[in-house]
Amino acid sequence: MGEVEQEIIKRLTEALAPTRLVVSNDSAQHRGHAGDDGSGESHFSVEVESAAFADKNRVQQQRMVNAALGDLMDERIHAMAIKTNISPCPKVAPRR
Repeated sequence: MGEVEQEIIKRLTEALAPTRLVVSNDSAQHRGHAGDDGSGESHFSVEVESAAFADKNRVQQQRMVNAALGDLMDERIHAMAIKTNISPCPKVAPRR
């Protein structure tokens, strides 16, 4: 796991307390294309499930992810595919 991928995980974990987080480095699929800086860490996909997304629409959820990543999006990451989900509420047992 590379430095940028580790930083993505750290920032998203701290900002969104995800119940599920999957980070995929897709850079190899874009080798030689525009935005490939040769680092092997320029293109990523993330799947984030968090209760922090409750009452937020998809655009707001993706903005939250971008805000958490901050300067990485401007300086180190060329492309990021983002999939977000709201964490399911825990089920409460019915009263008897």
